[in-house]
Amino acid sequence: MMPVRQTLSKPDIQLSYLEWNQGQEPLLLLHGLADHALVWSSLGDYLAAEYHIVAPDMRGHGESSKPEQDYSFESAIADLEALMDRLGWASTHVVAHSWSGKLVCIWARQYPQRLRSMVLVDPIFIWKMPSFLKVTFPLLYRVLPFLKAMGPFHNYEAAQQQARLLNQYQGWSLLQQQVFQAGIEQKSDGSWGSKFTIAARDGIFDEVMRVPGLTVPIHIPTLFVQPEKGVNRQDWQLKPYKTYLRNLQLCQVPGNHWPFLTQPEVFNQTVESFLKKNR
Repeated sequence: MMPVRQTLSKPDIQLSYLEWNQGQEPLLLLHGLADHALVWSSLGDYLAAEYHIVAPDMRGHGESSKPEQDYSFESAIADLEALMDRLGWASTHVVAHSWSGKLVCIWARQYPQRLRSMVLVDPIFIWKMPSFLKVTFPLLYRVLPFLKAMGPFHNYEAAQQQARLLNQYQGWSLLQQQVFQAGIEQKSDGSWGSKFTIAARDGIFDEVMRVPGLTVPIHIPTLFVQPEKGVNRQDWQLKPYKTYLRNLQLCQVPGNHWPFLTQPEVFNQTVESFLKKNR
């Protein structure tokens, strides 16, 4: 059964999401920066029989609204709270990738009763970043490989050629092709580029720098998924998670920062095993 595209209408934005509505146990899937809900299609299909799964396009991404401002963690959490209320969920399991890993840690700190368990997939920027680093953001925008897919590109073929060089599309599987195609669009001037907006990019980076992720102990069962070629390879990077997440399990998986796209079979089994232990 394929997921169904749904829309939550809020006063400020429209939040688009994919829903697999076969199982009963609530499961929320949150993508990382510049991605969209379809990155979870393999995991969603794999777990659909047992879980009621929802994967939103976060504001500024995919098919959701793209406001010119307000990309705070507070607004993102309010979106998720409204989505859970729409679904009638009192609490849920959460799988969160990259930037959303920090988002979920903040959510767990504020509303721990909402989260049954957390799977953090190679999360980034968990600390509050020093303010002087803000001057380096324009450089990061130019050199971070996954942001090179934003464009603009003269045509679709040029965009696809660039995408095939990126880590998240290593192997260029059917799943990866579908994710790429769903994340790009032709602009009004005829060029091609990502549905992810510059306003969202800048707003999220500013928020990531300003707000610390982990500040108090959190006792929610948590799995930290550490890809072999991911960004968290050093002990100092893992230290804040080991310090504040008091019910933490670490697990290494093959693949890079996007194991659900590059090694989906092992990733899916890893998540399934953790969730079964925490139902």
